Amino acid sequence: MLEVQIAGVNWKNPVTVASGTFSAREAARWYDPGRLGALTAKGVAIEAWEGNPTPRIAETWGGMLNAVGLQNPGVDSFIEQELPFLENFETPVIVNLAGHSIEEYVAVASRLNETAVAMLELNISCPNIKEGGIGFGSDPDMAARVTEAVRQATQKPLIVKLTPNVGDIAAIARAVENAGADAISMINTLLGMKIDVHNAKPVLANWTGGLSGPAIKPVAVRMVWQVRQAVSLPIIGMGGIMSGEDAVEFLMAGANAVAVGTAGLLDPAAPVRILKEIEQFMELRHYKSVEEIRQTGRMMGGRTERHG
Repeated sequence: MLEVQIAGVNWKNPVTVASGTFSAREAARWYDPGRLGALTAKGVAIEAWEGNPTPRIAETWGGMLNAVGLQNPGVDSFIEQELPFLENFETPVIVNLAGHSIEEYVAVASRLNETAVAMLELNISCPNIKEGGIGFGSDPDMAARVTEAVRQATQKPLIVKLTPNVGDIAAIARAVENAGADAISMINTLLGMKIDVHNAKPVLANWTGGLSGPAIKPVAVRMVWQVRQAVSLPIIGMGGIMSGEDAVEFLMAGANAVAVGTAGLLDPAAPVRILKEIEQFMELRHYKSVEEIRQTGRMMGGRTERHG
């Protein structure tokens, strides 16, 4: 009933986690991470990144800002320290790729190509690094160039993570589809800022950060719906999913699966709770499969999908 297939990889259910919000070791204190459809690791670069200076997290109304800057220990450390633990679960592992340049993205993808990682997620959408990241994801030509280069460097299914901080997200989606992407994940955080009015200075040391949480969900749902009209690739939808019904919104908008992010920082067991709530919704509404939910979305208001 809950099984889905994303870019040729079988998931037991449509729920994964958003990169950077999840640690399998920590989650295992609360639930069995193997219950999820896929496990998405934090961004990994070819070498260790220190990330941005602190403070780099701030609460906002309906969400949070983060400017962590993809801090990570580097791909070799990930392969030696984290991947063996992730392999304990009979669940596909997705690794998020970080880089300052096309060459760095290619290098980390190549390094992971001979591992047990099931899928790669190309992060061209992080608003918190000065080079790469959003710079690649905001221009169709650059997005296509980095996607094509990484596609040539690996045989693993390639997910491209899109930024919402663009004028026409569908154009970016079409560009990465044409360049060889196997799936799309969306959306990453919206660029935001918070000012401490009593001290007259930005709350974040980086000044700006990525806004996530329920405040961005309507934007995320709209963008998933727009991209579904434009491409035939599987879509992993995310952005403010706090409940099973939130997840169903993304499925009806055209997503094939969903990722839970900020909710897991508030409630460590949120991903499995949301999974259970999806299942309860399906039973209540007599849906026999995730695809049936998507089919319902295709018929909303008489609109039909052009693709997918």
